[in-house]
Amino acid sequence: MSKIEVNTVAPQCGTTLTLGESGDTVTLGSGASQSGFGRTGTVDWDTTIKTATFTATSGEGYFCDTSGGAFTLNLPSSPSVGDIVAIKDYAGTFNTNNLTIGRGGSNMNGFATNNTRTIDNESLTLVYADATKGWLAVEEGTGFIGESFMVASGGTITCCGDFKIHTFTGPGTFTVCSVSSNPTNNTVDYLVIGGGAAGANKTAPTGSGEAGGGGGAGGYRESSGGASGCYTVSPLGACVSALPVSSTDYPITAGGGGSSSAFCGNTSPARNGSNSVFSTITSAGGGGGGARSFTTPVDLTLGANGGSGGGGAYYGPNGTSQPGGTGNVPPVSPPQGQNGGGRGPDVSPGGGHGGGGGGATVAGAIGGVANPGGPGGGRGGVGGAGATSSINGTPTGRAGGGGGGGNNVDYPNGSGGSATDGGGGGSSRPDSGVNGTTNTGGGGGGGSGGGSSPGPGATGQGGSGIVIIRYKFQ
Repeated sequence: MSKIEVNTVAPQCGTTLTLGESGDTVTLGSGASQSGFGRTGTVDWDTTIKTATFTATSGEGYFCDTSGGAFTLNLPSSPSVGDIVAIKDYAGTFNTNNLTIGRGGSNMNGFATNNTRTIDNESLTLVYADATKGWLAVEEGTGFIGESFMVASGGTITCCGDFKIHTFTGPGTFTVCSVSSNPTNNTVDYLVIGGGAAGANKTAPTGSGEAGGGGGAGGYRESSGGASGCYTVSPLGACVSALPVSSTDYPITAGGGGSSSAFCGNTSPARNGSNSVFSTITSAGGGGGGARSFTTPVDLTLGANGGSGGGGAYYGPNGTSQPGGTGNVPPVSPPQGQNGGGRGPDVSPGGGHGGGGGGATVAGAIGGVANPGGPGGGRGGVGGAGATSSINGTPTGRAGGGGGGGNNVDYPNGSGGSATDGGGGGSSRPDSGVNGTTNTGGGGGGGSGGGSSPGPGATGQGGSGIVIIRYKFQ
């Protein structure tokens, strides 16, 4: 074995220097380091799990655990071409607690900005290319090599990041064609809303009548969103688990809204909304509004029970108050809806008014009086507020109750109740109640009172329901 001791080895002619011959192995001595050759495209993984902000070293890979909170990995501040750094989401929590990659003074993919990683289970390798592009990603992935994701069909399909969203506004089938190799990805988040109910108003054969109650919203049920991206849900989704699914067909029902023709008696169940169904989740249709007419004996229909209850009618026999319908029928936890507003005792001889229909999160308001103690029109109760979810990527309010109908016999100061989140407003004679918004499960507004020309107003129809399903697909 011979030994050569020199400071510099240079080619005798030209600019190419060859060490060894074909098939030979050139090895650095134990403990020796090299510079100027660049990396071979691999990293040495640091076995200490990183849980707080730190600065990376070229040639190293890091397991980053953000389960205890978000932190920052800072890239080397004076990189050379070929420098390499790799990361791996150790706990699968990058989406909940983000990892920020600090650029260390260099560009990242051509931009002078830091980068935030939000994909659970991500692995990422970065190589420094030059001063223009800076650090570039050369390898990206999630989970285990070869991992598959759920594949499904049915409804209207849209995407939001790594998640697919299936929306059903009518009958259909959610078909799981194949499941993921990772069992945690075989659960789906959901939003299921029943059909909203119609408002109410009655007329006697003579054409007289009184203000009707607003329709109750369809039942509102949703999961927490934890299985598919932690989007914003309403309080009703807190702590509600996603549904596990398998490779099979799941029939879908999106409930229709309640119907009620102009000036009808509203004794038919058709004024109630219909149920919406996905797998083991059923959201009940809303309860129809109550109504009363001047007949002998009094013809009275109470606010109906349902996902949310219908608003109470104007007074019953002898001026007694009438309660609204009961919400969350049948009962589930958390409640799928609230009670309808009642109609208090009559304190204004000229003014009748219906209660507001219940909404997903707030009960319908009791019908009020515009001019207490004197002639005038009654003001209908406000429909109960619904709930807001971003399951489809856009915050949307749904399942609001319908406003109660008002009455104006002597003065033009009666008005129908208003409603939020898809519920329809009530009416003030001679106008008609407003329909609940389609595919929100909103209740329809109650019709106005009658008794003199131009007569009572028609009721608002209930808004149809909806089913939305969301899951991870990549």
